Amino acid sequence: MSEPVIINLDTRNVRREASGRAQEIGSDICVVGAGISGISAALEAAKLGREVVLIDGMPALGGQAVNSLIGTFCGLFSNGPEPYQVTYGIAEDILDDLGAEGALHYRRGPVTNVIMYDEIALSRWVEKAILAAGVKVIVGAIVRGVERDGRRIKSLDVSTRYGDVKITATGFVDASGDAVLAWQAGLECREPAAPVYGSQMMIVENINEAGQPTREEMSARVAERFKNYGMTRGDGFAFVFPGRGMATVNMTHVETPLEPVAASLCGIEGKRQADKVLEFLKGEFPDGFGEANVRAYGFPGIRQTRWIVGTHHLTVDEVVNEVKFDDAIARTSWPIELHKDKEGLKWSHFGPGHMHYVPLGAIIHAEADNLCAAGRCIDGDPAALSSVRVMGPCIATAAAATHALDLAGSGSVHQIDIAALQDRLSDNLNRTDVR
Repeated sequence: MSEPVIINLDTRNVRREASGRAQEIGSDICVVGAGISGISAALEAAKLGREVVLIDGMPALGGQAVNSLIGTFCGLFSNGPEPYQVTYGIAEDILDDLGAEGALHYRRGPVTNVIMYDEIALSRWVEKAILAAGVKVIVGAIVRGVERDGRRIKSLDVSTRYGDVKITATGFVDASGDAVLAWQAGLECREPAAPVYGSQMMIVENINEAGQPTREEMSARVAERFKNYGMTRGDGFAFVFPGRGMATVNMTHVETPLEPVAASLCGIEGKRQADKVLEFLKGEFPDGFGEANVRAYGFPGIRQTRWIVGTHHLTVDEVVNEVKFDDAIARTSWPIELHKDKEGLKWSHFGPGHMHYVPLGAIIHAEADNLCAAGRCIDGDPAALSSVRVMGPCIATAAAATHALDLAGSGSVHQIDIAALQDRLSDNLNRTDVR
């Protein structure tokens, strides 16, 4: 028997400094939130040659687009049988790159059009793109304080398990989803008067694609039988990714409160609901789901919690009437999608020619000169927001936020040249390419 190899590893004793001095990081643009909105903002800023810091409370990039297993890009196309793309920027890069990997599947509906994606492929795309762009990333970072000088945000105080960080920047993008930056800065925010329910997504595997029910069969059966299985929601979908024996399932409704203890329980409640959904699928459609099992549960999917007070409050009437604002910065044809009832959602679909817009005023905070929101925390009434908080317009509003801050420089986003901004955003406002 050979003698064991003994390796001595040195150690050292350490103690936290009494001052708790924070590491200081400076940047041109700081983006709070690394979901699809934050990734769009950070990459746009990097393309402009700006020094960018991107922070997120999760220990990984991608936000809900990756970690909540959303699985579908919505709001990227016009309605109807010959849809054209309405959002570009990173959306075009993602579709090109993931399409080349076979990680996308286009689902053409009678009105709306969506793209299913492989969340692992998207996760790696995000990480590689951020690394290649030279964006400085801090994950597992919680904003616990904001320093203001009048109408200007000066810095963020961020806590991580490895120590505190102070981030200074010329401009800030709040892509947190919950208006965390605006809230911590003491700026006025909005909250819904009644809950807007989120979803607990899951991926199920070992399905039989040949035995799948039609969408009409699924909708009718879940509406008729959901209470028999103890399910909360009586609608939703199970989208099959062809050739992979897997489906993305969304048939739950979970409250997503802004209170720490209650919020911590929503993921557990979501998985309980998801398990009931799997029982339903196996029991009602044994040919398609009889051997299915859960491959992964997503993090709780949040739709609407808190958002900014902008200089323009987007209304459902403006969405329905297709108002094209003088300061328009994004567009989409996604329907109004109300998740206000626990047992189901209410759709208001638009026809093939419909297009509605987001104005700059909805993304710039009324009380700040160097803060723009992106994604689901822009300003609007709950019904209007339900049509512009999906991934297409999230990508577009984030691009607009970045360019507005770039044009403002050390000045105010309230005083930028709108024509110059819209010229930069021309693809997202004018292109009609059919993909």
